[in-house]
Amino acid sequence: MAQSYTGIPRGVIRNREYGTQVRDYSGLRFGNITPTDIDGLIEYRNQAYVIIETKFASAPLPFGQRLALERLSDDLAKVKPNIVVVCSHHNEADIDVANAVVSEFRWKARWNVPETETTAGDLVHRFVKWVDCEWQAG
Repeated sequence: MAQSYTGIPRGVIRNREYGTQVRDYSGLRFGNITPTDIDGLIEYRNQAYVIIETKFASAPLPFGQRLALERLSDDLAKVKPNIVVVCSHHNEADIDVANAVVSEFRWKARWNVPETETTAGDLVHRFVKWVDCEWQAG
C-alpha cells in the first residue's frame, strides 16, 4: 500500500474520532435547498473525476441529492469525463467502498443500472482504464 507524506498508508481512515461528528447544515438553508454530501471524490491525474455515493441497504438517492449529482456530473462533463457511482452496503461499521455493490451510475448524462452485479472498485477501475486509453489516444 502506498505511503503518504505523513507515513500513513493512502486511503486508510485517519482521525477516526472526527468521522463520528454529525454536520448540522440548518444554517445553510435556501428555501427548500440544503447542502448534500458526497462520500468520495477522485480527481484522476487531471484527466477525469470519479464521484462516489454510498447508501445503506440500497436506499435510494433523495431527490435533491440526485439532482445535485446529475447537475454536477453534467457540468463537469463539459471539461473532463466523469462518472458518478452510487453503491450500497450492509455494514454497521467501516464500509469497504471498493467492495460495495453498484446500484446505479451516471455516465455521459444518463443514469445506468449495471447489467450484472458490479462492485464500486471494479467499475471505477474500468473507468480509469478507459480514461488512460482515451488520454493516450487523444
